[in-house]
Amino acid sequence: MRQNLSGPWSLLGVTAKAKNSTAAGLVIGLTLAFVHILGIPLTGTSVNPARSIGPAVFAGGTTLEQVWVFIAGPFAGAALAALVYRIVCKTEE
Repeated sequence: MRQNLSGPWSLLGVTAKAKNSTAAGLVIGLTLAFVHILGIPLTGTSVNPARSIGPAVFAGGTTLEQVWVFIAGPFAGAALAALVYRIVCKTEE
C-alpha cells in the first residue's frame, strides 16, 4: 500500500491565495475522490489512517507491525509536500 501525495499539493495550491477560497472545497473534494477512485483499486492505498488501524488490529501479526507507516506516512508526505511547494511555487507575501 502506498500513500498518495496529491492531497497536500492540491491543498497547498488552492489555499495559498485568498482569492482561491471559493473553489477550495471543490478542488479538495475532487482530489480526495480522485485518490479514492484510482488509488484504492490500483494499490489498495489507505487515505484514512483509521482505515488502516482497524483492519490491522483484527489481522494482527505483520500487518499490525507495519501500521505505523500509515500513521507516519501522511505526516511525512505533508511535510515533504509543504517543503517542495515552498521551493517550487514561491508565493508573493
